[in-house]
Amino acid sequence: MTDTADSAAPTEDTAELPGFPMPRRCPFDLNEQYAELREEAPITPVALASSRDAWLVTSHEHVRTLFLDPRLSADGTHPTFPILAPRRKSFDEQAKGFLPWMDPPEHTRYRRMLINEFTVRRIRAMRPRVQAVVDACIDRMLAGPRPADLVQALALPVPSQTICDVLGVPYEDLDHIQDRAQVMVSKVHPPEERAAALRDLRTYLGELLHRKAAEPADDTLSRLVARHRAAGADDHDHLTGLALLILIGGYESTASTIALGTVALLAHPEQADALRADPSLAPKAVEELLRFFSVADNVTSRVSLEDVEIGGVTIRKGQGVLLSNAAANRDAAVFPEPETLDVHRDARQHMAFGYGIHQCLGQNLARLELDVVFSTLLERVPGLRLAVPVDDLPFKDDAIMYGIHELPVTW
Repeated sequence: MTDTADSAAPTEDTAELPGFPMPRRCPFDLNEQYAELREEAPITPVALASSRDAWLVTSHEHVRTLFLDPRLSADGTHPTFPILAPRRKSFDEQAKGFLPWMDPPEHTRYRRMLINEFTVRRIRAMRPRVQAVVDACIDRMLAGPRPADLVQALALPVPSQTICDVLGVPYEDLDHIQDRAQVMVSKVHPPEERAAALRDLRTYLGELLHRKAAEPADDTLSRLVARHRAAGADDHDHLTGLALLILIGGYESTASTIALGTVALLAHPEQADALRADPSLAPKAVEELLRFFSVADNVTSRVSLEDVEIGGVTIRKGQGVLLSNAAANRDAAVFPEPETLDVHRDARQHMAFGYGIHQCLGQNLARLELDVVFSTLLERVPGLRLAVPVDDLPFKDDAIMYGIHELPVTW
């Protein structure tokens, strides 16, 4: 195990520290402690289930500032990195090539290999293809029995099929990929099971990349293999890790936001009605739903490489830092009445995709998918409604990425 208690904790007296993460008080609202901390101590020490401690940052101003600070490292294998749950050393050993865990100049080099694959222009050109995927999913759902599970009918297949198309991953392999990915990111599975799931995924992607090298096609993985070789970075394990994170990151967070966003719109019918009445609101609605749920709140950790003075606090070298984008996205100093879902809001300053050099590479694709899904779903299924009360829905309070396991709907 690598999760031994370290000497880089923010305080020696850890017995009374609040724990992190803090469970949501309801599916739509964060734990009230976030707001209290943001008001009283926006940079404060917390205790983690991994037995490590870290600084939790909750204000929009400080989170934004620290996302840009080069003295904070994203290296998840650092000995004092603030991991949230215990994990095996073998998990760290398989993290080679994980772009979100790299620092410059390595991060800069590999991000450049991918950035042209996700430009606004390239993603806009994909709209007809995404629309066709969404229409086909809704067709199948409407032709099937009621109630239907919207997670399996729409939320998962739209982003997963789209990212498979982009990368050149055979769609028939997706069930295996999703099964392994769910184990890998779930906190309820023991460390050895999560490490085994990661190993299985690396094996699958490694073999696929060998095939792309032998028979390149017009897809992102084939071009990534070529750029990797051209750059003289002939490290297959590294390339495999890079491809794995693009694949998993390409659908997990978007699927969660589709499912949660649908619940929110159905639970707030006046917001759905406003969007139906004025479809041009869709881009604003997407940003608001991204802000409102901030599903990736638990994956924005850093470790300090130097002493950092901020907000009257000194973050010492080697101490962990948790940049809570969910708390920042509910900061009333930036978003008036932050607990209210408002599809008319200008929420562009949210940090649901992170901020700075590690801001999500696939954010343009995610925005396109969410725009098409919500616009089409509200137009084609005006009578859509939840088949069970919101309180009975199985929300993912046990996963690294917030979401929902199952969403029964009818119409």
